[in-house]
Amino acid sequence: MSKLSPISGRSLIKILCNKFGFRAVRQKGSHVTLTNETIYVTVPLKEIRAGLLGAILDDCNISREEYFTKV
Repeated sequence: MSKLSPISGRSLIKILCNKFGFRAVRQKGSHVTLTNETIYVTVPLKEIRAGLLGAILDDCNISREEYFTKV
């Protein structure tokens, strides 16, 4: 399994919206809330390191393998 590498928040939002069916619901300050009608997840607009990226993927019910195949 590949290691997760840091990614910008804007890039992660684009990936989640374009490849996994999420859409932006609102933005408050530097955080954007995304939903796919069943799951809500908040993504900060800063550099997201491996630990937080893994937690966000877990919250979205996206496996690492699935993430790497679509990125």
